[in-house]
Amino acid sequence: MTEPAGETAPEAPEAVAPLDEPTEEEVAEPVAEPAEDVREGGGSTGPAAEPGGTDESDTPDAEAGTDAETGTGAGAGTGAGAGTGAETETGTETETAQASDTPEVSDAQAELAAQRELRARIEARKAEKEGPVASGAKLSGTAADLLAAVRAVEGGSASGSAFYEAPEPAPRRPAPEAAPAMTVRPPAPSAAPLPAPGTTAAVREVLARGGAPENLAGQVAAVLGEGAAGALGEDPWQLLAVPGVRPEQADGFARALLGAACGPEDPRRTVALTVWLLEQAALQGHTALELQALRAALARHSVADPDKAVEVAVSEGAVLVFQEEQVGAAEEPDTDEEESAEPTEAAEEPPAPVLLGLDRYALAEESLADGLARIVRTATADTWEGAELDRAAGEHGLVLHTGGEAARAEPVALVAAARERGLRALVAVHSEDGRRALGAAGADAVTVAALLSGAAGPGRDEEGAFALDVLAVLDTPQLDVETAAMLVESLPDGCRLVLSGDPGVLGAPGAGRVFTDVLAARVCPRIASRVPDPGPLGELVSGIGVGELNQVEAPGKEVVIVPVRDAGEAVHRTVQLVADSVPRAIGVPSEQTQVVTVGHGGSAGTRALNAALKQRLNPGPGRFGGYDPGDRVAYAPVPGRTVTGTVVSADAEGLRLRCGGEDVLVPKDRVESALRHGWALTAHQAAGTRWPAVVAVLPGDAAAGLSRAWVYTAFGRAERHLSVVHGVDQALPRAVAEGIAPERTTRLRPLLEGLLATPEE
Repeated sequence: MTEPAGETAPEAPEAVAPLDEPTEEEVAEPVAEPAEDVREGGGSTGPAAEPGGTDESDTPDAEAGTDAETGTGAGAGTGAGAGTGAETETGTETETAQASDTPEVSDAQAELAAQRELRARIEARKAEKEGPVASGAKLSGTAADLLAAVRAVEGGSASGSAFYEAPEPAPRRPAPEAAPAMTVRPPAPSAAPLPAPGTTAAVREVLARGGAPENLAGQVAAVLGEGAAGALGEDPWQLLAVPGVRPEQADGFARALLGAACGPEDPRRTVALTVWLLEQAALQGHTALELQALRAALARHSVADPDKAVEVAVSEGAVLVFQEEQVGAAEEPDTDEEESAEPTEAAEEPPAPVLLGLDRYALAEESLADGLARIVRTATADTWEGAELDRAAGEHGLVLHTGGEAARAEPVALVAAARERGLRALVAVHSEDGRRALGAAGADAVTVAALLSGAAGPGRDEEGAFALDVLAVLDTPQLDVETAAMLVESLPDGCRLVLSGDPGVLGAPGAGRVFTDVLAARVCPRIASRVPDPGPLGELVSGIGVGELNQVEAPGKEVVIVPVRDAGEAVHRTVQLVADSVPRAIGVPSEQTQVVTVGHGGSAGTRALNAALKQRLNPGPGRFGGYDPGDRVAYAPVPGRTVTGTVVSADAEGLRLRCGGEDVLVPKDRVESALRHGWALTAHQAAGTRWPAVVAVLPGDAAAGLSRAWVYTAFGRAERHLSVVHGVDQALPRAVAEGIAPERTTRLRPLLEGLLATPEE
């Protein structure tokens, strides 16, 4: 591995000393500054600045808790006047309705509206089935008590006050008839109608009384609805429903409104805090949390009796409780000995953990498991000639396909062969860039987002099902559980589904780990591609996938290592590579070179790198909400999907971008929360897309954020050239060999195993 011509590598850096504090692992920071109006010279339009914010997340995590690039800052003012940040990472921004001065519906809003309509169809379709997915049938101890609380309260036979000594709470919603064990409701729409001016004015008055920024009134009114002012006055902790608001800020607001009438154990606080913790966990990839983890998180927020807090949240129906049966967990011991006087006891498997989760993710996982089981059971076996993948797809309704970048051609060929057989077949990919990477074969492919919104792909029948016989989904690891549920529930009975992807890459930026869970469930055939990725880059990335960081021969400077001593030098060398060395020595222009780094914060995170790259590549005052025409940006039109583009212009409606050959309008009220500069991305943002050249930046303070999946994903984004700005010394090979990314807590695998209990032969 060499360096581009004209670059002189400094001596290898000395070993990096361990850090006293862990660095962020791609978690988003709260907003440090108020948003600027996108109109030139305009005033502030976003939430007020949040003092003292950090990049650390106090959410109980398991994949950065996902290497998950979304979270909330943990340190902020606790007084009533503390501001509230609203920024979320561009790839996983939590969508919440926000008031807008723009009457037109954006593309993102139209897409979300289509998804909400589809969600309603999914619920109706699920209700027509014989019953919900079996879950929680064999609970015991605390789990049984919590589930009994849910059933009793939702069935109307008991009130929430039966489970704790506190005034009976107001009913959150009418009890449904014959309520099942897990009653779910659809998530709040992300683009609700604008609240009435009177509602916003009333909310503004309540916020002012509590010392909260009055410019949050539109968001609060949109989230809480027409009765927002009264609801907020009675329960100030409902302010936590607004993205970016943290518990200490809601506590200060509540103290200002209620005075001595509130405290850390107030049931209103503990319920809102429990829901908030589960929402933050979802941003980190979890669809549920273990009971012990939730208890610990509540204790960190000064809740003296976490058990009681959980019981209250469950009894009010704000949180659901699960304990999945372990399929095939216990087996009789194998012995050839004759019976003895003292029989031996079979080793007992530990009980399944008690999980707590939100109804929206329970609905999504159960709908997805139910839909996958339906696909498995309704497909008619047929004999298809051809490759191994073709034969498996002919015989089974659901097939999993694994492999690297070169292997993506195999499901594309399967779809082409299916069309020759007269079948209605389609390829769906994660991103528009991923579709273009297929070349001519991708001409008929669509993105998953476009397919679900109806912007591309086949039409739907009266039940909302796609007119398809075969669907091959590429980049499946990037599917979050809600998107996957909508996709699978839209497939007709008998349709064949091929889920294809690279299991080594980072998981979806949203909640869930769909591909990993379905692979682990072993309920369908799994076809592993034997096509290796070509060249030195393919050899390097393949080695990383099995835990080996090999030195590869790179005669064409395909892989270059650039050692650096500190973060300042890392930023300097990165700018030099993008602006000068890679274009000159490799022939890849700056606009086709992507920088990938470990996190947003830190001295060489995306913020620092983007500031330096903008100054070199497109200097300007940032007069349109911090952006100038020509700026490279990363935009999240909906949660879990990041697209890159370039700023074209700005007007009273918002910023106008050019993304993948399409014109996109970002409404001015979404510029701050949904847009970032995009010369430098995190690995989660970059997943699912490739560029001709990639500069992977590993400063010394990023060592704690490295894992094998991160390195595999970041290095694998390069098509022709990879430069590694290397300042972590032995932390890099150690991460490749030992750095397993933390697990996400999900329920999909046991749900699938319970529905399809017969293991794969």
